[in-house]
Amino acid sequence: MTTRLIRHPCQENIALYLGRQLFFTRNNFESSLLPFSIPTILQVGVPEVTHAHFAGPLLLLVVNQKVYFYDYEAEFWAPSRGIKHPVSHLSGDNCCYGEHFLCLDISSFIFAYLYGDAIAQTKIYFSDNQGRTFQKYLQKGQEELVGSLGGIFYFHSLSQIGLLLINQGRAQFLYTDYPLNHSLGLPFNYSGSLEVIVAPGQKGILLLWFEKNLLISKNVGQLVDSVPVKESQSVSHSSILEANLTIHSVAANENEMAVLTRENKLYYGSLGILTNFLIKVRKAVIYENGYSYDGNIEYRLNISLRQQQHGGRADPSFTSRIQKPTMSTVTVDIANKEISCVDLKPLTAIISIGCDIDKKIVVRNEISACNKGILDPVTLQNNYSYVIEKDAYALDFLGQKSTEDLVVRYPYKKLGCPLLVYYDIPWKPVVELWRDGSFQEVIHAEYVLLEVNGLFTYTYSLTARTALCTSQPQNWSSIVKAGGHMGSYTWNRENYVSCHDPNNRVPLEWPDVPYHILGGPTDNKVTFNQRNGIYVFFISIVDPYYSYCHLENTFSVYVYGAFPLPLFPPEITILLLMLAILLSVWLAYMIPKVLHTEWGRRVWGLWAHLGRSCARSCGHVPCKCCACTEEAQTHLKIKNV
Repeated sequence: MTTRLIRHPCQENIALYLGRQLFFTRNNFESSLLPFSIPTILQVGVPEVTHAHFAGPLLLLVVNQKVYFYDYEAEFWAPSRGIKHPVSHLSGDNCCYGEHFLCLDISSFIFAYLYGDAIAQTKIYFSDNQGRTFQKYLQKGQEELVGSLGGIFYFHSLSQIGLLLINQGRAQFLYTDYPLNHSLGLPFNYSGSLEVIVAPGQKGILLLWFEKNLLISKNVGQLVDSVPVKESQSVSHSSILEANLTIHSVAANENEMAVLTRENKLYYGSLGILTNFLIKVRKAVIYENGYSYDGNIEYRLNISLRQQQHGGRADPSFTSRIQKPTMSTVTVDIANKEISCVDLKPLTAIISIGCDIDKKIVVRNEISACNKGILDPVTLQNNYSYVIEKDAYALDFLGQKSTEDLVVRYPYKKLGCPLLVYYDIPWKPVVELWRDGSFQEVIHAEYVLLEVNGLFTYTYSLTARTALCTSQPQNWSSIVKAGGHMGSYTWNRENYVSCHDPNNRVPLEWPDVPYHILGGPTDNKVTFNQRNGIYVFFISIVDPYYSYCHLENTFSVYVYGAFPLPLFPPEITILLLMLAILLSVWLAYMIPKVLHTEWGRRVWGLWAHLGRSCARSCGHVPCKCCACTEEAQTHLKIKNV
């Protein structure tokens, strides 16, 4: 019975006017318009629109208790599918912060419901594709609830679904997820049919209004209060009802709200943290005209926030238990701010919370051992196994050499062909983040590696000193000792402590130990010993600020190019070679000198006599003498013939 103007929350030029006829504009009504009409093929009876909502590029309308959508970019109409029962209202939200998938996904979630229906038996529908298709939504324990349905909403700032329950003139919100599901919101007086506006910006601000009532909540319905009204500096009222006003319409953006009354009065209010009252606007014109040239100063406010779990005020694993993509917002405003001509708007930041289980990490493998022909993929798939030498691995991951060789079966189905790495070049893997089968980004956050079979024939290019640590860094030995039998796989974002953190008070006592963390602010790399073979690495992202997920994976590399280790230490080989050279020089000097002595002539005569005797014997018997010449053997062969 009253007109409505619904603007797109992210695109100010797009709006829908609802009266006896509908008008849809994409240029802020700056040109003449024909009445908005639904295609003839979709018309059924006399159309009655009870609700409208913008969801990204779609305009959703409830017409004759059915939902239709209009794609204004493609200029395409279609009925929503999946709704089998009458509905009257829609609810949803839009995120206007940017192109991040968390922000874009917000407009996808839509509820359709019948306002005022008995909550125990009402049919609620939910869509995750901007209202194109719906499916039934059932709240746990819904059949036991008493009262009627005043609305259902997806509160993205807390990742909660809230139901507004009405019973005997009182209303309160019920929530679906921990921790708010343990209690209901505080009840408040409910009169008329309150329309609920979810203010843009994902701050948790709700406006509930009817002709004689205007309520506000700044914490998604947990506390609901009346909005005071200031007629002047000296005249104020505690509510719209007390001010004897009749509301025509209410509008809100991220920071402000406006109320137009049937008495042709305009009221303005700020949606700041501490300001929630309306003031009467007097001869009112609001416009934007670019930047100011009159000397007004712009201020920049930088704030560093610490999550409760990192400040010791919550369980460290609190957020990792949220196995779904969630978000929250932080809003900064000036305390006790008065309304003025130069108004400083509150600032809002969107924060990603919780673990999206569709995320995973992958190590880039552009050049594998199979590509270069070093390993055969057919052989690897046929129960391939390899041997790790006993002096190259330790099953306790502490570097203690084993007593026997280890035979390892290669899991080709899980690991594929190993990444090819040259042993003499420091190496660092390229780690990628993937979500639901799509590449997202290259990860530069801090991470750690561990060879799963206990190989310790590798180290790191940096030490605690060269990594510029200000405190003693963690390493795999300390993690394994602290974690016991399972310690080798428990280095993650929840127990990682950076040696560059100024709050880390562990003294730097051993600055020359290898620094085990890769990525982050350092250029640390892995260096391999002179050994060829397969390494299977466990990788874990330990940076607590990169993701709430435990991002872990396993991958393999094949190290090549190392020559076999010598049988003797190189020092002994060099020493023997030097002794042989010295002996040869000494003999070259001494032998000619000795031959001129009496003893030398006797030795020379003895060798000459042995030579003549061997030559004579070669003419009669097969040659067995070591001094027999090739000519003598030839003579023997001719004589035998």
